[in-house]
Amino acid sequence: MVDVLIPYPAHSLALPPGLDVHTWAGESTAKSGPELMTSADTSDIPDQEVLDRVELYVIPYSFAAPATDLIERMPKLRVVQTLTAGYEHVLPHLRDGLTLCNARGVHDASTAELAVTLTLASLRGVPEFVRAAPSGDWLQAWYESLADKTVLVVGYGAIGRAIEARLLPFECDVLKVARTAREGVAGYDSLPELLGRADVVILICPLTDETRGMVDADFLARMRDGALLVNVARGPIVRTDALVAELETGRLRAGMDVTDPEPLPPGHPLWTLPNALISPHVGGLSSAFHPRAKRLVQSQLTRLAAGEPMANVVVGPEA
Repeated sequence: MVDVLIPYPAHSLALPPGLDVHTWAGESTAKSGPELMTSADTSDIPDQEVLDRVELYVIPYSFAAPATDLIERMPKLRVVQTLTAGYEHVLPHLRDGLTLCNARGVHDASTAELAVTLTLASLRGVPEFVRAAPSGDWLQAWYESLADKTVLVVGYGAIGRAIEARLLPFECDVLKVARTAREGVAGYDSLPELLGRADVVILICPLTDETRGMVDADFLARMRDGALLVNVARGPIVRTDALVAELETGRLRAGMDVTDPEPLPPGHPLWTLPNALISPHVGGLSSAFHPRAKRLVQSQLTRLAAGEPMANVVVGPEA
């Protein structure tokens, strides 16, 4: 028998024999607000006797410290599975020999939907309409369409491809860049030239040493006048001070699901700039999450029981 610790009860999944399934949901102590993803109920964590046997751990969908600290209490652990696409918060807790798998495929639909939502809302004036509603202002005017625009998608993994698939029916041109250039996808070194061609720039690249602070004053200066920056990746990819300075001139617009700092504190300029639309990191928080997360967990446990290689490996011997 292989002991596993997952956030879903065993009866909710179709699992193969050979697994001893333990559950810790890691549910937040908050139902909404800034602590939703940073707090966790630790009262039902299994006893250390169980943790001593766990070989695969599926981290609950949370950035709470207890969720990752638990890794250090599992001496027989071989595989760590996140339910997030990004995994930078897990790396400091890994020891040599561990295999880390991310949740590629789980967040594609939900995050892509939000990227397109922020784009359409910003172009079509939705924030202005919301602000005008209390005073009854009828803001009839000409607004921009996504049709005939050029959109640059920065990061072309699973979510980047999902964003492109949802953009194309809007009759826009989509350019793609990624760390590794390939047919139809340029490398990061092409950004200086491509930024000047894009009406909309959507960030969906992973947070790495290479991308941290990538969107700086020079990056923003290369964007077209009136262009829109959408970030559904990670906040620290954008230098917030440079973005605020550019937005204050009115030359660019921004739609941000992630920020640095995060949560964005009350009184921060991004909250009140009329050309900034902020959502509170909800790209993955939708009804699409749990069905897809359960399918991933079920698939990975089936692989484990069969002695097959794990999918979505990002760190470790199988990467």
